[in-house]
Amino acid sequence: MIRIAAATILIVLGLFVFITSTIGVFRFKYVLNRMHVAAQGDTLGALSILAGLIVLCGFSFHSLKMLLIIIFLWMASPVASHMIAKAETMTCRHLDKEYEVIEK
Repeated sequence: MIRIAAATILIVLGLFVFITSTIGVFRFKYVLNRMHVAAQGDTLGALSILAGLIVLCGFSFHSLKMLLIIIFLWMASPVASHMIAKAETMTCRHLDKEYEVIEK
């Protein structure tokens, strides 16, 4: 019973993070801000939901597969987000007008 409660809490937390990041994507104005919210929500939401499924399934071969999915997502998501942000900064002609540029 404790295992089901812990899994439910983790899955609901993951859904909350996904819903919150979806709302954040629509609230922000600029592409880089939207991309940042989506990437953070995707990473944390997927971790919470997959962790809840691991707890729900128990420790077996299926939970090992889900753990490998978590590791892959935690390595691939930041790289993909970085590449999207880099492409946006290289192709945006009016970047200095849209964003606050901090000069060192």
